[in-house]
Amino acid sequence: MIPILFGVTVITFLLFNVAAGNPAAMALGNHASAERIAQLERELGLDKPLIYQYFDFVKQVLTFDFGRSWSTKQTISSMILSGVGASLSLTVPSFFITLLITVSISLLLTQFRGSVIDKSVIVVCLAALSISSLVYILFFQYMFGYKVALFPINGWDPSWVGRWEYLTLPIIIFVVIQVGSNMLYYRTIFLDEIFQDYVRTAKAKGLSQKVILFKHVLRNAMVPIITLIVIQMPFLILGSLLLESFFGIPGVGGLVVRAINSSDFPVVKAMTVISSILYMIFQLLSDLLYAVVDPKIQLK
Repeated sequence: MIPILFGVTVITFLLFNVAAGNPAAMALGNHASAERIAQLERELGLDKPLIYQYFDFVKQVLTFDFGRSWSTKQTISSMILSGVGASLSLTVPSFFITLLITVSISLLLTQFRGSVIDKSVIVVCLAALSISSLVYILFFQYMFGYKVALFPINGWDPSWVGRWEYLTLPIIIFVVIQVGSNMLYYRTIFLDEIFQDYVRTAKAKGLSQKVILFKHVLRNAMVPIITLIVIQMPFLILGSLLLESFFGIPGVGGLVVRAINSSDFPVVKAMTVISSILYMIFQLLSDLLYAVVDPKIQLK
């Protein structure tokens, strides 16, 4: 994990401090004088050799102190932490609703494999996957925000009770977008499991279909299920870029979009390395969970 973290910090540093050009010149704009650029370089430590700049960046990562935003002048750490709550309010309910719907329906579809119901679900899922997330957002905003006017399409209430008025429609959209791909994935997993020898043995023993599906098949399919869950976990914290931007949700995803639009490189650089670290942490967690779920898997 340490070598990977080293690689992430090196690549991120080179992308933003070398390949992207002079950060001081970008922060001040095209009309800044050479003297002002040189002064900001000294303030940001950009006049040091690259190796020392890299060590300063590593220190920022280890201390979670990424300096200040170019656009808002706030500390980047406080901006990120203030957006995590709003992002989790959107992504966590969406994630668990999607998981419940897709796992339950996928398990039931194993009993109708090859039937009209099964084929219809596959067609609907494939059709849903072919539609852009942006189209879903615009369609739902138009239908339920303008035409029917059931939900607000912009705004935010920081209180835990009031925010759900603004989160209901984004959560529905999030679930609709995710259901198609997740359903096809889980359906494939469960279909592979029901043809295993242990399922035939369970049927021969007279176990009910409900027990076979929810006790044996679901348990043995946990490793690939955990894989998908772990892949999605970092995005629970990082939020949804499009949904937060279109609905004005003050989360981490919206923060990234605003930073990109305003060329706020320190924020983008911080979020790049944080997302990479989160992904590595959850990958490590998945390896540990594999060993718990399936004792035959050995960690080395």
